[in-house]
Amino acid sequence: MSRYTGPSCRLCRREGTKLYLKGDRCYSDKCALNKRNFAPGQHGKSRKKTTEYGMQLREKQKVRRFYGLTESQMRMYFDKADKMKGITGENLLRLLELRLDNVVYRMGFASSRAEARQLVTHGHFLLNGRKADIPSLITNVGDTIEVKEKSKSSDKFKALMENRAGNTVPWVDVDVEKMRGTIVTQPSREDIDLPVEEHLIVELYSK
Repeated sequence: MSRYTGPSCRLCRREGTKLYLKGDRCYSDKCALNKRNFAPGQHGKSRKKTTEYGMQLREKQKVRRFYGLTESQMRMYFDKADKMKGITGENLLRLLELRLDNVVYRMGFASSRAEARQLVTHGHFLLNGRKADIPSLITNVGDTIEVKEKSKSSDKFKALMENRAGNTVPWVDVDVEKMRGTIVTQPSREDIDLPVEEHLIVELYSK
């Protein structure tokens, strides 16, 4: 399945919750979900009977859209999480949180995950001192992510750092002046502020 390239706000309306795909716009009155809080399409306002499968599917789609994943990527991460020790659903979310593009977003070096993915692809970051341009790369505790020296002087990153309201993610430590961040511990479920019921995803893929 190819990556979705349509209107981002349409995805939020379909899932009935903010996915924060448009950065600052999602926090403003311009958010489409504030204006039209119903599913897109001709029958978006009509009530539909929700089945058990439908609930499981929606949770899976919600997580996919939060992190910008294709279906094959989502399945790959689930299979990997299922083989790890611990609770499969929490393992899945932890893996997704440790993706390089998501860590860049969590550190405040991008206003959205989509923007973080683009910035990583364009080679604006160093991972442990080396160029890293693969958004799906899984990071580890102790890894350091830094904006490249040439990119630090850009208006884009200066604005991001000026508007950054402190470090609100407990599992990363960020030095705003140096535009550098370090993963200090693995994110726990309590640290992941996603309104999803991951056990439904496990049930869906376990059928």
